[in-house]
Amino acid sequence: MSGFDVGNRLKQMRLSRELSQRELAKRAGVTNSTISLIEQNSVSPSVSSLKKILDAMPVSISEFFAGESASQEQVFYRSEDLTEIGDGTLSWKLVGARRPNRSMSIIHEHYPPGADTGEEMLEHEGEEGGVIIAGMIELQVADEIQLLGAGDAYYFDSRLPHRFRNAGDSECVIVSANTPPSFADGGGEQHHV
Repeated sequence: MSGFDVGNRLKQMRLSRELSQRELAKRAGVTNSTISLIEQNSVSPSVSSLKKILDAMPVSISEFFAGESASQEQVFYRSEDLTEIGDGTLSWKLVGARRPNRSMSIIHEHYPPGADTGEEMLEHEGEEGGVIIAGMIELQVADEIQLLGAGDAYYFDSRLPHRFRNAGDSECVIVSANTPPSFADGGGEQHHV
């Protein structure tokens, strides 16, 4: 998550809510040392770990990465304007993270070979869809598993358990969208990793 001080931002948000590291860890179901190491920038949290911690405050991922500044209704975004919300292995660049009242998330996703959203299947409110731009991805939705390649697409109810895995030997690139924006709610859902 280059260019963004995750540790300092987490500490600011925790202190502004008058939470100790111990209390936040307890609420999030993680160890005290996890919170401490993240705040010191000694470890880079996975998206799911960060989401779990933020949900415990609750703070949306959008709010976390947006910082204090509200943005005007921007229309066009250069590559460098996208907000990186990946975990250091996976790269997910969120379009319009600071856009007020955003009603969907559009994400430019990069899965290096071997990348996986994790053993635990993901479930959250809403719908999501995407188009594979390059490479291959193995997508499991409930009991169905498909290997999708460039030009293939998916669309499903996000309440169904799902998992993404790059079993190939080249990077997989996906452009996806979901609504309501999973990265804008402080609720209990998580998206990928």
